[in-house]
Amino acid sequence: MKKVIFSIGILFLISICAVTAQKPMRIMILDGESNPYHRIDIGTQIMKKLLEEYKPFQVEVVSAPGKDGDFSNFMPRFIDYQAIVLNYDVPTERWPDALKKSFEQYMSNGGGLVIVHAANNSFPGWVEFNKMVGVGGWRDRDEKSGPYWYYKDGKLVEDKKPGSAGSHGARLPFPIKLVNTNHPVTRGLPAVWMHHNDELYAKLRGPGENMTVLATGYSDKNNHGTGYDEPQIMVLNYGKGRIFHHTTGHDPIGMSSVDFGVLLLRGTEWVATGKVTQKVPANFPTATTVSYRADIAAMNPVPAKPAGK
Repeated sequence: MKKVIFSIGILFLISICAVTAQKPMRIMILDGESNPYHRIDIGTQIMKKLLEEYKPFQVEVVSAPGKDGDFSNFMPRFIDYQAIVLNYDVPTERWPDALKKSFEQYMSNGGGLVIVHAANNSFPGWVEFNKMVGVGGWRDRDEKSGPYWYYKDGKLVEDKKPGSAGSHGARLPFPIKLVNTNHPVTRGLPAVWMHHNDELYAKLRGPGENMTVLATGYSDKNNHGTGYDEPQIMVLNYGKGRIFHHTTGHDPIGMSSVDFGVLLLRGTEWVATGKVTQKVPANFPTATTVSYRADIAAMNPVPAKPAGK
């Protein structure tokens, strides 16, 4: 009798472990094309390396056809993934309508999207994509795309003056300042930290619907800037879907900044689950000191080139 009870107990524990074991979260990195200044092959390798450091993530790379590629059979099963990390910069006409509709449905029904750096340059004429990212730059965006957005006197303001979208100065360290400390992605981060050498995106414009800015960077006029606190880290909703939009990460040097990896992981977890369980590491940069990962910086394939978008 005791043996039977013991066996039942073991089976019960095994069944409980099977139920409670955390299933891996499937994360897609979607790439395939970008401005030539962005080595998306290296960027994808870096993001995959960083994301896989959070063990619940199961990361897969999906590469879309290139400029002259055939999209007729390109229809990823977005629904199979808890988050799509976009390392991709293409014009609007690249995706056929059916592919766009499939992605819109995925997001509306509760999908997760992570926008990294130049991914916000993509699809300037795709109305629904621009609602997802809130603001974007370059690729002929102008006042028809929506207003400029920046912080002034502690408030997010819109500026409808005409002009092209997207600018940045030379790649230098710059402080990032939290304007929302209560969101799961930013909770526990320092109020200000120094980001390693990178492009500080400015003059982004777009609809800005359902957009919450989490952190800004001062675009210094001494470095071809606007003189405004420009949005750098944002979250948005699209239907039931969640979006994390992070403008830094131009190259391996910018991606080597410890805050880039931490925010990539926390933002991806949030869009996938609605919460963040990861702790802020002890080596997170401070208000006066950058902190970077030599292993990521070493993935830089060539000496730095002149600044591109």
